[in-house]
Order: sequence, then C-alpha cells, then structure tokens
Amino acid sequence: MALLKMKFTQQRRVHLAQGLWLLSWVAVMCGAFIFFLGVYLKTELLRRAEVMDNTEIHTVPNILMMVGLASIGTNWIASRVCQDSLDASRFPRWKVLLLAWFAGAALLCCLLFSVVVLSYALQGRLEESLKMAFRCCGNNNFKDWFEVQWVSNRFLDFTSKDVKDRIRSNVDGRYLLDGVPYSCCNPASPRPCLQYHLTDNSAHFNYDYQADELNLYNRGCREALTDYYMELMNSTGPGVLSVILIQMSVLLSLRYLQTAVEGAMALENPEDESEGYILEKGLKATFEDVKATVLAMAKFAQVDPAAAEESTEAADGEKGDNATEKAATPTPAS
Repeated sequence: MALLKMKFTQQRRVHLAQGLWLLSWVAVMCGAFIFFLGVYLKTELLRRAEVMDNTEIHTVPNILMMVGLASIGTNWIASRVCQDSLDASRFPRWKVLLLAWFAGAALLCCLLFSVVVLSYALQGRLEESLKMAFRCCGNNNFKDWFEVQWVSNRFLDFTSKDVKDRIRSNVDGRYLLDGVPYSCCNPASPRPCLQYHLTDNSAHFNYDYQADELNLYNRGCREALTDYYMELMNSTGPGVLSVILIQMSVLLSLRYLQTAVEGAMALENPEDESEGYILEKGLKATFEDVKATVLAMAKFAQVDPAAAEESTEAADGEKGDNATEKAATPTPAS
C-alpha cells in the first residue's frame, strides 16, 4: 500500500507544478542566503584569526558554503522539472535523474541539520579559544595589562633611572606599568583618559581608585568576543532550520508531482485523475526492498575466491599450453 497517497486532478497537478516552481526559487534564494552566511562567518573568523586557536570552529562556515551551493543547484533543477512536468514529451527525460535528485536532496537536509548541531556544539569551544581583541580592555578586565609589557623596548630609554628601576624590580626583567594602552580608553567617558598610574590616587586630581568609575572599557575582551561569536552561532541555527523546512517541502512536493504525473501518463487519457504518493509501498516494505538491493550490490561487488582461483588456474594453463606449442614449433634454418 502506497504511503500518504493523494488524488490529483489535472487542475491540481497544474497548481502543484506552479506552486512548486515558485517554492523552488524561494529555496534557491535560501541556498544563496546559506552560502553568503557561510562566507560572512568565515570572513569574521579569519579576521580574528589571531585570537583563535581552534580550527574546528571553521567547520560550520565551510559546510554552510558547500551546502549553500548544493542547494542552489538542487533547487534550480527542481524548478526545471516543474516546467517540464506537464509536457508529455519532455518530462520522461527526468525520470532517471530524479532518483539521484531525491538522494541528493535528502543528503542536503541531513547536512543542513548537522550545521545546526555543530553550531551549538562548538559554542563551548569558542569560549575557550578567545583571547584579547576589540572594543574592550584586557582579557577579563583592564588589570590584565598590568602583567603584560605592552610598551616595546625600542620606545624605552634604558639610560633613564625610572626605566632601570622598573626593570630591576620585576623578576622577569620586564617593563611593567599600572597602566593600559590608549585603545582601552572609552571615548564616551566625559573625563580625559587616564592611562597611567591607575592604582595611585595621588597621581590624579579628585581620584579614588577604589571608588571612582574609570574611563576605560569595563568589559574584558574574552566576554566581548564570546558574546559576539555566540550571537553569530545562535543566529545560524534558527536560520538554517527555516531553510531545512523549505527544502523538505520542495522534496515532498516534487515527489508528489513526479508520481502524479507518471500515473497520469500511464492512463489512456493523461488528463484524468491520477494518484500521487511519497512511497510506492509502506515504510517496512520499502526498507526491506532497499536492504535487499544493497545486499545484492554488495554481493555482486565481492570476488568469489573459488571462481578467482579457477580463473587463475585457467590462465596459467593457457600460458603453459602456449609455451609448449611455441617450444614444439620448429625454428626455420637461417
């Protein structure tokens, strides 16, 4: 018994073909969206490559770009099938290709779903991979700069007593300051930027290190980048899920159109009512048929050891007969 069988009149077949043609082009646009989403995500990851130490993160944009291109090609073919579905002279040429199309479209949906799973699975890896970057200060906060020599040695005057004292006071021989680079300054702050002597209350007018809100970025770069990339990943999931629904609609609708048109062409009057379905048999019977086909193909691909041995012996015997015949042939006198 056919699975999800439906009746289709000539008018319903025409409406199905027209609606599916429009849906196919919507799916083509979705494929382009998926591709450019992958390109954008890949570009953003490459822009911040210096703060990334995990190459697995690039798996998501790579699959997005590949699936996007495949979706464009697959749904363009679906639109062409819709155009030829009501032409008895042109539709039969798609019969063989449609089997491969259905397999490719099903694989495409699986790949799209894997993107959703990967985008959420890699969020934990993202947080581990982020270091210092943009519109923030330090890794966790601005105090991280106190432990980093962010002033290059070529800008230091090693004849200065203050420079010598600072280098000597540090065990690692680094020039450390209780200050931050200018990139940490928040331009929205009404007070001029305080970069140096941040822990010295007497170094600035009306200043209390413990109580005052500093005019620096309050958020660490780890948190800033985590929020940024998490937002990208979170927006990827729902967008791709929407595309999966559209792709599944194209897949099922084209199956109905194919079976309904083929059923109509088998009738004496092609304009009569025909049946459309998803599977010609039930799920269990279809699974058994596929299983039997796969086992038959695997058995055909295997080499029978006995047959191979007989073939080898026959070849060796043929070579031996040829050698005997050659030896028995008299050599003409010169």
